[in-house]
Amino acid sequence: MKKIAFPTSNRQTVDGHFGHTKEFVIFTVENEKVTSEIYLTPPPHEPGVLPKFLADNGVNTIITGGMGAMAVRLFASNNIEVILGAGGNIQTAIAEYLSGTLINTGSACDHQHGDHGHDY
Repeated sequence: MKKIAFPTSNRQTVDGHFGHTKEFVIFTVENEKVTSEIYLTPPPHEPGVLPKFLADNGVNTIITGGMGAMAVRLFASNNIEVILGAGGNIQTAIAEYLSGTLINTGSACDHQHGDHGHDY
């Protein structure tokens, strides 16, 4: 069994940055098939909170558009695989992931985040 999370603010598309998302959709996958789908509202955004929140909910993989290098390290320290570069429809993205055709750009966000905080 594997749990895969996507950040979303509209329950349809993958958010470009996970740090300020309204919800996470978490898919439970068994034998490469989705067996359940739930939506969770994350706790208030603070550094380090989201990786722990998702780990505490059994997530093994997060798929998102982008995140900072520190966030990638925090997810790794919580044993969560990070796949970057996703966008568009969540159902399409999970299908691509399960079929092995979702491309991980592997590049972390490199722009400044200013006063609105970091994406971790």
